[in-house]
Amino acid sequence: MELTLLGTGAPAGLPRPGCPCAACATAARADARAATALLVDGVLLLDLTPGAALAAARAGGSLHGVRQVLLSHPHQGPAPEVPAGLPAPVRVPDGRRLTLISGHRVRAVALDAPGTGYEVGGPDGERLLYLPPGAGPAGLPPGGSPAPYALVLMDVLGRPDALARLRAAGAVGPTTDVLAVHIDHDVPPGPELHRRLAAAGARTEPDGATVVVGDYRAVPDLPRRTLVLGGARSGKSAEAERRLAAFPDVLYVATGGTRDGDREWAVRVAAHRERRPPSWHTAETCDLVPLLTAEDAPPMLVDCLALWLTDAMDRAGAWDDDRWRSGEAPRALAERTGALVAAFRAASRTVVAVSNEVGSGVVPATAAGRRFRDELGRLNAAVAAECEHVLLVTAGTALPLRG
Repeated sequence: MELTLLGTGAPAGLPRPGCPCAACATAARADARAATALLVDGVLLLDLTPGAALAAARAGGSLHGVRQVLLSHPHQGPAPEVPAGLPAPVRVPDGRRLTLISGHRVRAVALDAPGTGYEVGGPDGERLLYLPPGAGPAGLPPGGSPAPYALVLMDVLGRPDALARLRAAGAVGPTTDVLAVHIDHDVPPGPELHRRLAAAGARTEPDGATVVVGDYRAVPDLPRRTLVLGGARSGKSAEAERRLAAFPDVLYVATGGTRDGDREWAVRVAAHRERRPPSWHTAETCDLVPLLTAEDAPPMLVDCLALWLTDAMDRAGAWDDDRWRSGEAPRALAERTGALVAAFRAASRTVVAVSNEVGSGVVPATAAGRRFRDELGRLNAAVAAECEHVLLVTAGTALPLRG
């Protein structure tokens, strides 16, 4: 099957008309996107949007051969204008199957949001799945998907949890080409957009591009180990969580535990919990070595290494000046940090770790505070040396340091 992307943007397009935001202000030329519409082999049009005929002409084709027009999301307001010669657009009831005279087979997929998704099979046997904006599949056939789709087109940025569900069901496999559509102004266009999509194992194409379903494309290489650094309230935890939001069964390891009577800490913990997808599992522990070295395990997020170091210094007695000067506490702490770094080196599961960057701030007033700052700097450097990807988050903006 050959798929022409007549548009890849959100329903209002990108830039949104009259929107003054930074993303819309910079969405020009190749970064500008019309509302998503897809032309399959010149015979099937998925979603009729304004200017579809002109978009097809710009892509080097036309809508003259279209025999079926299917709508995916409900239209609020007047029906879309139908170009002359096109069949009337319809939405197919959930579960209904269509077979076109061209040999294409279509099945309407039920969603967890208003609208309809479409599974399209071509005469060559390849299958694609198209989902409307803000939607994920409400269910899959008994036993899951019979085989991974060759191509999935969906709102990756808006619904990473839906992509995680497709992965869990086997509908998206290692060779599935995941193409982001319905792209809105929530993410700056250009390099930042492509970076976020690559972290989800997805990519995007500009309007007018043609994709051959089933053609080999290198799936974005997901780093096995990532370290996310940042200062207080920099957005480092949100960045780390976003990197794994499109994957199922993530183990979230909280190293801070609970603090009785600390209301502010409880609010922080609750905010973190609310951001996590419901399919994630949580463990509150500082015993990271056996988790890091577990084999055939799902992805793991560690938040954060600074709190792990606090616990390690507690156990080593490193806050006590006399024990530190005696050399006993430094040896005990070095043993614990060395074991952690070795576990990062040996990790076979996907790991994203969060840590505080404290070396650029005010010098602590106490010897114990300076000791913690120095040890955390050394720990961050040692863990970073074992990670394929290192990010520094400042003011909510991720700056790649490695990878």
